[in-house]
Amino acid sequence: MDRETRLDIIRRAYAKRVMAAAGVDDRRVEAAFAAVPREAFLSQGPWQVVRWNLATSRSNYVRTPSRDPVYLYDDVAVAIVPERALNNGVPSFLAALITGASPNPGEHAVHVGAGVGYYTAILAHLVGRRGRVTAIELDALLAERARKNLAAQRNVRVVQGDGAEVTFEPADVILVNAGATRPADAWLDGLAEGGRLILPLTTNQGFRGDATIPLERRGAVFRITRHGDEYAAERISAVAIFPCEGMRDDASEAALNAAFETGRVREVRRLYRRDDVPEADCWVRGPGWCLAYR
Repeated sequence: MDRETRLDIIRRAYAKRVMAAAGVDDRRVEAAFAAVPREAFLSQGPWQVVRWNLATSRSNYVRTPSRDPVYLYDDVAVAIVPERALNNGVPSFLAALITGASPNPGEHAVHVGAGVGYYTAILAHLVGRRGRVTAIELDALLAERARKNLAAQRNVRVVQGDGAEVTFEPADVILVNAGATRPADAWLDGLAEGGRLILPLTTNQGFRGDATIPLERRGAVFRITRHGDEYAAERISAVAIFPCEGMRDDASEAALNAAFETGRVREVRRLYRRDDVPEADCWVRGPGWCLAYR
């Protein structure tokens, strides 16, 4: 059996395990994970993968035994910049978010926090040749790596810049791959009719925080769907994720901490872009917006 045939079999098995771990069933997303070679987006191995230490309730990096790409086809985060704890994220988590975003052929997807472009390539596979992806990455070195990794993808444009400020054409999907404390106006304004924003909102404990605080009280990912001037909202999952630079502030972090303490995050149904929503109806409130129960 040649190397590529072996890796093709491994990728297909990996994609099935990822979807099972994510608890979602979407054949198109599974096929995208099976098709995109993860090793093409990461530096030459051996790699450092994240493992959970049960004794300390902390994660740490473990070096793979060799540079065989088989070690990348596990449901693990892989270090990109280990000194910053910046990783190519856990595949099952991203599979759940991508499934929640429902990218369709011919659509325009925006990936905020594209990193080295692996999950951008999966989005590009899902929107197909008639669709397109705008990949935004703040870190200049990572943006350059993503640009090189995605050079053969004609339906992908990589932009280096602040994901909350870069302008883009109306998007059917916006996937934010970092933890914010509030939605950016650019993301809400940038949604096309029926567009879906996948938005992680995290507290100051949402990344490398106090491990004794349950994940459910540290962050949540919401799917925001636009219908005219109305925005439906739904929690997808709990989350601890790398912070979104430029989209965090102390007041919003405090508001989120208080909101998670209520235990009512699963009741959120709408996002409003105004200040007159009754306090009792709001799960969390910020200047000019709130996530509400109805």
